[in-house]
Amino acid sequence: MVNASVAIQVLPKVEDQEVLRIVDEVIAYLKSTGLKVFVGPFETTIEGEFEELMEIVKRCQLICIKQGAPSVMSYVKINYVPGGGIWTIDEKVSKHQQ
Repeated sequence: MVNASVAIQVLPKVEDQEVLRIVDEVIAYLKSTGLKVFVGPFETTIEGEFEELMEIVKRCQLICIKQGAPSVMSYVKINYVPGGGIWTIDEKVSKHQQ
């Protein structure tokens, strides 16, 4: 059941030239989950079941560390409706896509 959406921005503490490489690894992981993912210029949004999304957020941190970042700062926005019925990514952005 889709009862949550999460927008996450990871900022690994690495040299500038390494940031995109590590962020790309996180995005690749998010896409590999099979859930709906929307990549934006500052954050990536993913929607699914709340508990699964919280595990995914945790995994994003661990990916940054595994890729060589000594630390990572993340900004996370969570929309959670236990009974379902969140506004989906498509409902929020499709009218703005061309």
